[in-house]
Amino acid sequence: MIRVFVALGANLDGPVAQLDRACEALLSLAAPGSFQVSPYYRSRPMGDVVQPDYVNAVASFDTELEPLALLDALQAIEASQGRERLIRWGARTLDLDLLLYGDSLIQTERLTVPHYGMKQRSFVLLPLYDLAPTLILPCGSALESLINQTMRDELHQLTQDD
Repeated sequence: MIRVFVALGANLDGPVAQLDRACEALLSLAAPGSFQVSPYYRSRPMGDVVQPDYVNAVASFDTELEPLALLDALQAIEASQGRERLIRWGARTLDLDLLLYGDSLIQTERLTVPHYGMKQRSFVLLPLYDLAPTLILPCGSALESLINQTMRDELHQLTQDD
């Protein structure tokens, strides 16, 4: 068993419902009783593509899947929810990114873990912090040390009314 962290993001076709369905699908990959998900956050899109705001979260769970098998399972969940890869950083029904696979450092043609941009992205770091505030990344950085007030100001935690 290995503990993994997966970023979730959506901004099309009912983003909150997309994340809810993704969590249900991720449960099937998780060891019993190990699945957790952060609160959902609203964030502005990255890049120059005009599109709606995103809803983001991070999930964590224990799994027996090897890294590439997990990546395949995540991509199958994305596809089942209508994900199309048309424009880099474009709008999407669902984006699932494998952030951490235990303490592993993975660099292959298909997969880089830790996720290459996670240290700069408030919509990853804050939900990750909600789940694992004392986490030390494989590079030795304390998660808490990467989060600043600007990052906190960029996100809006969703409530029941959102």
